[in-house]
Amino acid sequence: MLALAQKKQLEGNRLEAQIQELLKEGILLENIFHEQYTGSKLDRPDFRALINTVTEGDRIVVTKLDRFARNTLEGLAAIQDLLSRGVSIHILNMGLIDNMSIGKLILTVFFAFAEFERSLIVERTQAGKEITRTKAGFKEGRPNTYTDHQISNALFY
Repeated sequence: MLALAQKKQLEGNRLEAQIQELLKEGILLENIFHEQYTGSKLDRPDFRALINTVTEGDRIVVTKLDRFARNTLEGLAAIQDLLSRGVSIHILNMGLIDNMSIGKLILTVFFAFAEFERSLIVERTQAGKEITRTKAGFKEGRPNTYTDHQISNALFY
């Protein structure tokens, strides 16, 4: 069995938490692929490596569907490709994905919700950024470690 985990900041989605879940499932640490790319894109180096590594009879284990993909069409295409190659997919919070009609329907609905959720997150983030830009003293980018005043008054030894 091979597994995929993504680095993510939200509680329950952190890489360490995902790895612990996968280890509890019996996945060997050396078989866990992990990356820091967003699940909204399938063109991720470790994801591609995983997809290219599996062969008929293998099983891919993912903690949550949105760790696999958040785009409905790409996610369904990737899973269909894997199923047609004889690779099974186990989403820990959903179960084993099969090639039956009801499985495809459920998967399509869940991928649609994952894509919808991702779109809402992006919209909320953009709205928050727009509000922040209107506030006095706003500076684009990451804040400096030191203020300009601290730097100009610094003593160098």
